[in-house]
Amino acid sequence: MSKVTAYIKESYIELVEKVSWPTWSELQDSVVVVMIASLIIAFIIFVMDFGIQSLMNLFYKMVG
Repeated sequence: MSKVTAYIKESYIELVEKVSWPTWSELQDSVVVVMIASLIIAFIIFVMDFGIQSLMNLFYKMVG
């Protein structure tokens, strides 16, 4: 049990004293970057899905 207690104490000390937390403005900047990247990736997936759907419809019209 003492090992668990020591682990928790050491984890707390590391989180409080050794970790450098971002400032509010850095956090906001990171959120904006993640949102823009997510929108770009979603658009790319949409275009790929639409393209594959169009190709499959063309294929089914030719075959069936």
